[in-house]
Amino acid sequence: MHILEHVEELLVGWGSSSAMAGKLVPFVTFALILIIAYVADAICRKVLLRVVARFVKYTKVTWDDVLFDQKVMVRASRVVAPLIIYLLIPVAFADHLSGLLYFIQRVCLIYMLIAFLCFLNAFLKAGYEVYSGTEHSQKRPLKGLLQTLQVIVWFIGAIVLIGILIDRSPITLLAGLGASAAVLMLIFKDSITGLVSGVMLSGNDMLKVGDWIEVPKYGANGTVMEVALNTVKVRNWDNTIVTIPPYILVSDSFQNWRGMKESGGRRVKRSLNIDMNTVCFCTPQMLAKFHKMPLVKPYLEQVEKPTNIGVLRAYLLAYVKSLPTTSTELPCMVRQLQPTEYGLPLEIYFYTTVKDWIPYEDIQSDLFDHLLAVVPEFGLKVFQAPAGTDLQRLQSDKE
Repeated sequence: MHILEHVEELLVGWGSSSAMAGKLVPFVTFALILIIAYVADAICRKVLLRVVARFVKYTKVTWDDVLFDQKVMVRASRVVAPLIIYLLIPVAFADHLSGLLYFIQRVCLIYMLIAFLCFLNAFLKAGYEVYSGTEHSQKRPLKGLLQTLQVIVWFIGAIVLIGILIDRSPITLLAGLGASAAVLMLIFKDSITGLVSGVMLSGNDMLKVGDWIEVPKYGANGTVMEVALNTVKVRNWDNTIVTIPPYILVSDSFQNWRGMKESGGRRVKRSLNIDMNTVCFCTPQMLAKFHKMPLVKPYLEQVEKPTNIGVLRAYLLAYVKSLPTTSTELPCMVRQLQPTEYGLPLEIYFYTTVKDWIPYEDIQSDLFDHLLAVVPEFGLKVFQAPAGTDLQRLQSDKE
């Protein structure tokens, strides 16, 4: 009250009447409070924030550069001015104008609440940015958890804001919402299922950013870009982007190629159909020719009556093992599959140490280029369904 008396004496000294000075005192005091709040805000932003920024700059760690970023600290400093006004405003309107006092205090509370929510939101984003820069974040993406926390923060903030506007305790409002929990569950159903699914995907190490996954049912075949609360973004190899709800990946099956990338090699499993009419025992002429091939000599020394298909298998197995990109620690074989009407499938099964897509496809193509070219050297033919030109040639031969 001493402040009001000094202000009133000052106004009377400037020539105002005592009655007029009494009416002007609250507003002049309020103007002084606004000036004090403005000065405090300016000092906080231009002095304290710069001191904190300079101190953070010279620390050895890097996480504080993000958590105490200028954007985060500016949002925190916005609470200073309304807090000062809220605390000092009763000095100006203590005895009268209680309605105006109530209104200004409510405005200050709302402003402080929104400023604090913005600060908390920025702080959560900064914390997630720090976490994203760690190696652990690749195995445990927490963007879904961040979005959940943001939803919770703004939801609680909205409840508190409503409580301020209607002059009710936020705790009372939150207790009253218990009766409408079923409605809230229905509204936030996707967010809740997304959160649970995200925790399961992360906790069981089923998915992380950078994984190559296939979900044929939803047209996804590419690299995971983002694991969020309600969506998992996948960039396909044709650069299209597919978004999949996280609960789909939990309730349904999908293929993750991470295990292949982390293993010792990538599997090659392809077959070629051999015309069974060309399979036979090796003739002396064939054996003389095959003995000149270093890759099949060990096989010929072990088998009494070799067949041309057996020699081909031995040649291909030795040839595949001789490739510098073939893994020596994983299975490698050439085997026959069940004969069909399309011939005898000869399958090549091995692992290559090259895992990248394009070089991997080049290795397969080069191998089967060689296979197609070498089959006739063993007196064999590749089975191929007759084409129109083959039927015409057969008809002309009959004529």
